[in-house]
Amino acid sequence: MTLIARCCEDLIANKNIVLEPTDWLTMTQERIDLFAEATGDFQWLHVDREAAKTGPFGTTIAHGYLSLSLTNYFLLMLLKPENLDWGVNYGVDRVRFPAPIRQGDQIRAHGVLTAVKPLSAVDVQTTVRMTIDIKGGEKPGCVADTIQRYSFLPEKTEQPEGVEQV
Repeated sequence: MTLIARCCEDLIANKNIVLEPTDWLTMTQERIDLFAEATGDFQWLHVDREAAKTGPFGTTIAHGYLSLSLTNYFLLMLLKPENLDWGVNYGVDRVRFPAPIRQGDQIRAHGVLTAVKPLSAVDVQTTVRMTIDIKGGEKPGCVADTIQRYSFLPEKTEQPEGVEQV
C-alpha cells in the first residue's frame, strides 16, 4: 500500500505507519557500472566480474552508496505526496549496510514513517526508516533513516458561484 498524503495533516495522522514492501528490483551489473562511472569508484569488487568470482562474495557487489541512493527510488513507491509545491531530501541518519547486495540479487524496500515534524501550516519534515531487503537473504542490504522536507500547496476552498475569492 502506498501512503498518499495531500497535506501535512495526512502525514501527522499516519506517523508510525508501516509502509508495505515495494515490487522487486534486480540489481544489474549495468546499474552497478553506471554508478561506478558517476562516482569514480571502480573498485574491482564492483566492476571486475572475473576477479570478483574468486573474491569474498563470489560475484560483483553493489556499492553501499548505490543501495543507499535507491532508498529514494523506493520511497517514491511507498510515500506519494500529492498537492505538493516541492519536496527535497534533507538528510540521512543511522545508515548501515548489514549485507552485500550482489549483482543479480532481487531487492525491495519497506519503511516506517517514524517522525513527522510540522514546520509551518504547509511545510513538514518526515523521517522514514527505510530497509532494503535481499530476496532469500537473512540480513538487509541497507537500513537508513531518510529525512525529507515537503511543502504542500495551500488547500483551495470551493467558492459558491458568483462569489469572488480575495
